[in-house]
Amino acid sequence: MQGGIWPLEEVRAAAASVDFDRLAIEGIATAAGAPAVVVDVGGDPADDVGAALAALPLVGVALGAGGESWDLAVDDPGPALAGMRANPQASVVAAQTLRLGPKLSLADALLAESLAYASLQAGPEHARWLAGRGRRTRRDLDQPRIDVSDDGHSVTVTLNRPRLLNLFDAAMRDQLVDVLKALAAGADDRPVVITGADGNFCAGGDPAEFGTVEDPATAHLIRSRANAAPWVAAVAGRTTARIDGACVGAGIELAAFCATVTATERARFRLPELSMGLIPGAGGTVSIPARIGRQRTLEWLLTDAEVGAPEARRWGLIDDLV
Repeated sequence: MQGGIWPLEEVRAAAASVDFDRLAIEGIATAAGAPAVVVDVGGDPADDVGAALAALPLVGVALGAGGESWDLAVDDPGPALAGMRANPQASVVAAQTLRLGPKLSLADALLAESLAYASLQAGPEHARWLAGRGRRTRRDLDQPRIDVSDDGHSVTVTLNRPRLLNLFDAAMRDQLVDVLKALAAGADDRPVVITGADGNFCAGGDPAEFGTVEDPATAHLIRSRANAAPWVAAVAGRTTARIDGACVGAGIELAAFCATVTATERARFRLPELSMGLIPGAGGTVSIPARIGRQRTLEWLLTDAEVGAPEARRWGLIDDLV
C-alpha cells in the first residue's frame, strides 16, 4: 500500500478472507483517512473486488478503469476523498442508495431514497450544517408558486418564485404535484414544458425549510405522500425541461426525469446535498444516475462541483443547448 492506495491483488486476496469486513473497515479503509477503499486496478475492471466492497459500509474507489460494481472509478481520488472526509456518513449512505437504485422499481427506489434521507436528517453531519446555517425566515409575496399556461397545443408549467430564484419549498411542491396529477390523468397527451421564471430554473430546496419538520419519521411520511418525482416521471415521456440560469438540487433532480432536457449556455448545475450532510431527496438518486451513471453521480455529489451547460451536455445530463 502506498499513499493510501492499495494494490489490486492485495485487496483481492483480503476479499477472500472470512474476516474481510473487519480487515476492510478497521484496516484498509483507514489508509485513505475516509470511509473508502482506494484500489489501483490498472486496466482490470476488478468487478469481483468492487462487488465485495459494495457489501460493506464503505465507498469502493477504483483508481483506473474500474468496472460497474465500483462506487467510483477515477484517475484522481483526491477531490472525492475530501468530500468523504467532510461528511463520511452521508458519503456512505449516498453510495449505498445509489447501489440500490438499478435493482428497484421507481416507486421502491424513491422509497429507499426517502428512508436514507430521513436517516441522515437525524445525523450529526446535517445537524452541523443546520447549526452553521443560521436562522432564516421568508416573507413571500402572496402569489402562486406554479404558473400554468395552455396554448391548446402544449402546456407550460413554470416554477414561479423568481425573487428567490425559484427555490423549491413545500408550497411549490404541493402545487406542482396537483398540476402534474391533472396532466397525468385522462387522455390528454399533449407536450408539456417545465421551466422557471425570470431566467432561473430552480436554485434547489429552500434552506429556510430545512430542519422545520418535527422529526425525520414525519418528514419521510410527508415525502411518501407528497413527492413531485413520481408525477414528473408519469408525464416524462412527453415532457421537456427547459433550463436557464441556476438549476440546483431539487431543480435538476426533477428535470432529469424528463424525456428531453435543454439548457441555455448560461445554465449552471449543482448537487450540494452531501455538503449539507444529506443525499438528494427529490428523486435525484434515481433520475440523475439514469442520465449520467451511478459513478459520475456519486463523484458529483462528493465534489459539489458547479457544472456548466457544455459539460452537462457531454455528461448526458442535458440533451441540447439552446
